[in-house]
Amino acid sequence: ALHDDDGRITVPGFYDDVMALTDEQKAQWGRLNFDAAAFLGDVGLSQPVGETGYSALEQIWSRPTLEFNGITGGYQGVGSKTVIPAQASAKITCRLVPNQNPERIIENLEAYIRANLPSEYGVEFIGRHSGTAIGFDTDAPHISAAASALAAEWETPAVLMGCGGSIPIVTSFKHTLGMDSLLVGFGLDDDRIHSPNEKYNLSSFKKGARSWVRIIEALSQAPQRSA
Repeated sequence: ALHDDDGRITVPGFYDDVMALTDEQKAQWGRLNFDAAAFLGDVGLSQPVGETGYSALEQIWSRPTLEFNGITGGYQGVGSKTVIPAQASAKITCRLVPNQNPERIIENLEAYIRANLPSEYGVEFIGRHSGTAIGFDTDAPHISAAASALAAEWETPAVLMGCGGSIPIVTSFKHTLGMDSLLVGFGLDDDRIHSPNEKYNLSSFKKGARSWVRIIEALSQAPQRSA
């Protein structure tokens, strides 16, 4: 019951603060020629399982999620046993997007689960922790300067992409220092990041170093926002 038939999360208030993609963002992502069929095929899917009406890339980069990462309960392993389990557990995570309040999301989720429990059942929530998603103004001077510098080095337009992962310290930089960050990546899709056979191309390393020289120069010339 945490999702409807269209893949939309049913927890009250879950989407209240979610910002819609701009037409410009949609157009840029559409020009990336992302092969959704190949991407999904690698994990045994033929279609995305998120919200209906959003492409696989839009789901990954701009839409929040709620999923089960593990479910346990009762007798497990080889063989059978007719003992009815007294309890079960599930691990739940939510991938949030900018502007969502993680504490409010957790509170609403817990309240929704309690409200839908059958009679005679109880629930306990443990291991609760959260992090806030971060987003950037893609028209900001430092973003535009970096994008121009990258385009000059690589001779192709820079992609202002989203990310399905989390780097919580970026939010800490924003809250503590009161300033935005630049996240510039030079990895390739086949680098297999965090895998046993992870690699990094020498061309990415060398041109990445050259790119940062260009970025620093561009930032020195970019208009500065007043304090």
